[in-house]
Amino acid sequence: MAEEEVLKGVGKTILVLSGKGGVGKSTVAVQLALAHQQAGLKVGILDIDLCGPSVPRMLGLQDSEIHQGSQGWLPVYTDASQTLGVMSIAFLLASQDEAVIWRGPKKNAMIKQFLTDVAWGEMDVLIIDTPPGTSDEHITVMEALKGVKVEGAVLVTTPQAVAVGDVRRELTFCRKTGLKVLGIVENMSGYVCPHCSTCTNVFSSGGGEALATHAKVAFLGRIPLEPQLALAAESGAAFMEEYKESQAARSLVGIFQALQGGQAVEQAVEQAMEQA
Repeated sequence: MAEEEVLKGVGKTILVLSGKGGVGKSTVAVQLALAHQQAGLKVGILDIDLCGPSVPRMLGLQDSEIHQGSQGWLPVYTDASQTLGVMSIAFLLASQDEAVIWRGPKKNAMIKQFLTDVAWGEMDVLIIDTPPGTSDEHITVMEALKGVKVEGAVLVTTPQAVAVGDVRRELTFCRKTGLKVLGIVENMSGYVCPHCSTCTNVFSSGGGEALATHAKVAFLGRIPLEPQLALAAESGAAFMEEYKESQAARSLVGIFQALQGGQAVEQAVEQAMEQA
């Protein structure tokens, strides 16, 4: 089955990318998915980080199994409302300790299967959490998504120069493959003390915003380090609901709104051009 047929019920697709591992890419992908869900949208999140699949744990789904339907694999939903569906290789592993030791062709075949054999049904948005870097897996994703409406990519970095340098290469990858950059998120931008709420710049600050300015792409916002966010990712708790007054939650809401605002402006421009 072709990708465009499987994803024909998906309104838009957003990729979450990072040139470096450990910058919180999966955390941002999960929280963006939850933000879309809280806005009343039906969301899917596809975890194609085959060697480090962490999305199911972050959503409290690590012990779930996937089932086969008449149209393909069925996503695992977070609750009975079926407004947030998840697919990950973690659901196919015998245990959480099992390692995926595959060569490139097998990993690429698995990614293609995820993009062709998952019955997402009607979804407002599909968020794809990708592996770090610019490997052949990313090329496979881009080739597999030809003919599918891809909104663009959100790039995640931390403030320090070594991470920002890797994101520069990710920007180059996006430009060479024709993937639109929706904006850059600076994660781990300061540590918020749980006692006094003071924010300390552990990893410096401003690197992501400076890169966005230099590359002439949108800077979506910065997310501070907060212990509650880390605990929520470990336990599968709904961070944005339980700690909605925290700085990190407010930052995530702002990033979601920035994404929606940018897309709304583009849609208005497109409509104006069509009417002209």
